Amino acid sequence: MSDKKTCPVCGKPEAEKYTPFCSKRCADVDLSRWLGGVYRIPTDEPPDVGGWPPDGEEDE
Repeated sequence: MSDKKTCPVCGKPEAEKYTPFCSKRCADVDLSRWLGGVYRIPTDEPPDVGGWPPDGEEDE
C-alpha cells in the first residue's frame, strides 16, 4: 500500500501547501462544489422555505 495521498478532485499527488489537494485550482473547485450544493448530507427534513430573518426574529 502506498503512503502517497492523491487529490480528491483530479487524482494527482497532493501538495503539502494545499493538502489534501494538489493545487489552489483543485481546492477552489472543491469549495465551489460545496457552495453550489453539489455535496449534500441526505436528510428526511423538508427544505426550509422561509426567508431571512426566520419567523419571530424580526426587529420591530
